[in-house]
Amino acid sequence: MKVKMIKHISSVTQTSVYQVDAVLRLFDEGCTVPFIARYRKEATGELDEVQIRAIRDAHITFTELEKRREAILKSLQERELLTPELEQAVKDADTLVQLEDIYLPFRPKKRTRGSIAREAGLEGLAGWLLSMGTGAKLSEPLRFALCRPVSEDAVVLKASEFLNPEKKITSSEDALAGARDIIAEVLNETKELRQELRQLFTKRGTMSSRIISIMEKDPKAAKFRDYFEWSESASGAPSHRILAVLRGAAEGFLITHFLPEEEDALRVIDEMVLGRNRVESNTATALVWEAAVDGYKRLTSPSLEYAMEKECKERADEEAIRVFAENIRELLLASPLGQKSILALDPGLVSGCKLVCLDAKGDLKHNDVIYPLVPKQRTAESAKIVRNLCRQFDIEAIAVGNGTGGREAEAFVRDAVDGFKTASGEPIVVVMVNESGASIYSASAIAREEFPDKDVTVRGAVSIGRRLMDPLAELVKIDPQSIGVGQYQHDVNQRLLKRALDDVVLSCVNSVGVEINTASKQLLSYVSGISSRTAEAICSYREEHGKIKGRTQLKEVAGIGAKVFEQAAGFLRIRNAENPLDASAVHPESYSVVQKMAEDLGCSVDDLVSSPERRRKISLEEYVSDSVGLPTLRDILQELEKPGRDPRAEYEAFQFSDQVHTPKDLSEGMVLPGIVTNVTAFGAFIDIGVHQDGLVHISQLADKFVKDPSDFVKVHQKVMVKVLSLDLDRNRIGLSMKGL
Repeated sequence: MKVKMIKHISSVTQTSVYQVDAVLRLFDEGCTVPFIARYRKEATGELDEVQIRAIRDAHITFTELEKRREAILKSLQERELLTPELEQAVKDADTLVQLEDIYLPFRPKKRTRGSIAREAGLEGLAGWLLSMGTGAKLSEPLRFALCRPVSEDAVVLKASEFLNPEKKITSSEDALAGARDIIAEVLNETKELRQELRQLFTKRGTMSSRIISIMEKDPKAAKFRDYFEWSESASGAPSHRILAVLRGAAEGFLITHFLPEEEDALRVIDEMVLGRNRVESNTATALVWEAAVDGYKRLTSPSLEYAMEKECKERADEEAIRVFAENIRELLLASPLGQKSILALDPGLVSGCKLVCLDAKGDLKHNDVIYPLVPKQRTAESAKIVRNLCRQFDIEAIAVGNGTGGREAEAFVRDAVDGFKTASGEPIVVVMVNESGASIYSASAIAREEFPDKDVTVRGAVSIGRRLMDPLAELVKIDPQSIGVGQYQHDVNQRLLKRALDDVVLSCVNSVGVEINTASKQLLSYVSGISSRTAEAICSYREEHGKIKGRTQLKEVAGIGAKVFEQAAGFLRIRNAENPLDASAVHPESYSVVQKMAEDLGCSVDDLVSSPERRRKISLEEYVSDSVGLPTLRDILQELEKPGRDPRAEYEAFQFSDQVHTPKDLSEGMVLPGIVTNVTAFGAFIDIGVHQDGLVHISQLADKFVKDPSDFVKVHQKVMVKVLSLDLDRNRIGLSMKGL
């Protein structure tokens, strides 16, 4: 079984058998995806995280298939239905669809029209009609065979043999109706016929929708107006349209179908059931055909339509989850301003602007409320407060939330600190910060634990300030679904979405690395190998013993044994540690290799880190061993060049155009700076500073054909756009990036 599984996964993921075997063994040993990708390259042939996760997911799918196969075999055996031929067919099924098609005739059923007819003893009549009308036998797969003409009188006479008053079969018509019900179910459960029809649904199925007439005038239905009368190939329908149509149906506005033309389906049934030997004057044939049509409309079509819709939904979910995960990755890896003292402002009109001052560690030092905006507009008083706080707390940057009043608050702050210098003589940086999800954080248990004596407005302002300092460290505290960069994320498979988002957050946190002495327990819990309980133990240890001075000290923390230390140590950073490698991504298991390099060059590890000339003298081939190969050695050398380097891009200040503050300030043809807030399958949404994102449709992203918007734009990317169209009534702004 294991050999079969490995070969299957290898084929699905297009990786070698030895790579699959190595990855699965490492998973069995408790290794995480980031650890395997970073520190076990020799074992896996340098597979990256994407390939390793693909192997993991294929293994999950294979395991689920095997569990279902075992359950089916057990059910068949318990009910004494398992023949050698059936057992082999079940074992040979490669997919869940094939497996269920084989099992369908034997699945325990509720009472159906067909089962009631069987109870009435009409199975013999059904078999006779099928053999006389098609040449096929009830108990065998459909085969073409010669059949003789059967008159109506002969059929009625045969049916009269099956009268059963006790079962309410009192006439030939009753008997024939029951026989047709049996035939309809038999044809519905015939594997070969279902496979042919399934292929037809896949190749020629159409996704269609129409408005429910009584809902047409409902204002809430307007958002589905494009789908009031819609039809397109189901196999080619893009993710966002599938999800939009299904949402319209779920909300009770649309009726949807995923079907091929009925005429095409009946043609397939005609060819497979009646065959070329059809005798037009055969009454038995006519009755079989009537049963076949009824079975398709009543049983097969609804079943295959459900499967088709499910398949389209799964495909749409997969694409939507991919888009969402990519957007979250870009947002989490947005450039950090770094450890600077921050004044953060959460804009508000009537209730005022909530203001907080944070030190370079992100700790709250002061909070207040000012009223620089309408209707109170105490501008001079508010400006004086801001300048005094900048002086008192040596503020280096000001973060302004981009919610209601954000642009006005930004303009106020810029005027208030115009010409103001920091202690180092630099001007104060003023930045608009996307506050999406800050309100979710401020009301969360995490925020209450961090600031038990502060209200939600203060917590929200703190979150805005910390996002500027380090987006990753702050955003891990928020459910990714609340950040607002997805595409129908609440409609997709939530289990798969959670798995994908957990993968992204885990990947981002470990690719950046975590400073163990300042990280929150939420951030620590995403480090490879560290659970929420272990993260809490690390924070408790810090409180009791002070700063952790070296990686080996981690072993003193409750819950960190040899395996957890192995998985986590390389991703944890300790600045100013006695061993400079503790601040790097070099794993402790490789410290001896670095020490040997230094000894061979007659210097210390510190000298090796600080001297490019010494590092250039290292011949990696000399340090290859059974446990350390060239991939790891190359990583070590790269890390020694910039130990603990943050892989995120350098922070660049951004400012919206002063010419526009609301959609009414826009005019077609304007060229403006903007920030990408969301990337979808149909384009990208851009914040241009008017409280309403504009859409760059996929056709307007570039001067060439764009298949995937994420190939051209990323969340948080700074772009220039041109205003293409305005629809102020519907709050729609069309933008273009062509020629810019």
